[in-house]
Amino acid sequence: MTKVKRAVLAYSGGLDTSIIVPWLIERHGCEVVCYCSNLGQGDELDGLEARARAIGASRVVVEDLRLPFVRDFCFPALRAGAVYEGRYLLGTSLARPLIAARQVRCARAVEADALAHGCTGKGNDQVRFELTYQALAPDLTVIAPWRTWDIVSREDALRYAASRGIPVQQTAKDLYSRDANLWHLSHEGGPLEDPARAPEEPMFKLTAGPIDHPARPERVTVRFEAGTPVALDGRVTGPVELVEQLNQVAGRHGVGRADLVESRLVGMKSRGVYETPAGTVLHEALDDLCRLTLPHDLLRTRAELGPRMADLIYEGRWFSPLRAALQAFADASLACATGEVTVELHRGRAVAVSRTSPCSLYRPALASFDMTGYDARHAEGFIRLFGLPLAVAARVGGPAATAALEAAGLPAPVADVMEPVEANRVS
Repeated sequence: MTKVKRAVLAYSGGLDTSIIVPWLIERHGCEVVCYCSNLGQGDELDGLEARARAIGASRVVVEDLRLPFVRDFCFPALRAGAVYEGRYLLGTSLARPLIAARQVRCARAVEADALAHGCTGKGNDQVRFELTYQALAPDLTVIAPWRTWDIVSREDALRYAASRGIPVQQTAKDLYSRDANLWHLSHEGGPLEDPARAPEEPMFKLTAGPIDHPARPERVTVRFEAGTPVALDGRVTGPVELVEQLNQVAGRHGVGRADLVESRLVGMKSRGVYETPAGTVLHEALDDLCRLTLPHDLLRTRAELGPRMADLIYEGRWFSPLRAALQAFADASLACATGEVTVELHRGRAVAVSRTSPCSLYRPALASFDMTGYDARHAEGFIRLFGLPLAVAARVGGPAATAALEAAGLPAPVADVMEPVEANRVS
């Protein structure tokens, strides 16, 4: 066992990190500095410093990182269209590299020789924390208690806490593992470990259930500049306030719930339930604005790279060169994504209903059914050239051509489709 003098623990005040403080002191005989980031978890932070000191921490560092979290992590992921496996908006995944990076900074400031975290040995977070450690401080020792101690369940953890008089919020009746920040609230474990069991309504904290939804829909208007949200309902506001306000209004309409079985990085399937009200509205609004302002090839490429970006974030590779390169593409591609989108909130859904932009590629004169000013003769030549591969395949014959004829109910050979078009018919 590596000798450790001072360890900085990523501390949340929850069950796992609360029992890790005395465990580190008992097992390693080291000084423990508790590091905590305020990412908008609210009253979870109340009394946190006193609790940490009461269980043996020599120092407690709490940083307010709400602004860099939203501005430098959530909004870049939003611009990239990063959604994991089509549904998860990456609230926890986005928080971990920021927490770990600031934990490293704290370790340097207090001259610690070790970093510790409370991530389970089965989960993704251990990878996210430790990849950040490797990228920023590969010389520091890493202590991951869940991979070395004899505690194997949350029930064991509760017993350990009780045996040492450590007060914790969790009980044997509430075994959910939750992670809260401005972007989302996640729920795992406990009854959710049975994917056939529907979530219990009292579990939800940020979003109203169906019985409490307002009867009438409500609309919000988000203004974007180059893909970044800057105003809500005509009022320019900072990133933190914008997300907080959207969480409230969208949450009361039940917007932002996602219940999914996802593919963990470490290999197994897991079930998580997420509440992401503001993020859901912002993704809907920005995707809609992109359809108005981006040409098809750029829109399609952003859609193709979004899942790749989501994978990198989910896997904890925020500080990788590839993530930075994809972010550069995403930001450049949204240079013209400026405008306003109105989203209607109702019965758990957020749907864009109107959009405007000074960079709009939509032109009424072109899109309308009125043919004035449009030479329809140009379409014939375009269609001939666009369909040329099909015509060649039909003339050559073969299995593909036969299948096409049969599917159309035309078993007999077709006429020579390669007959030249009269020159005066093509403009």
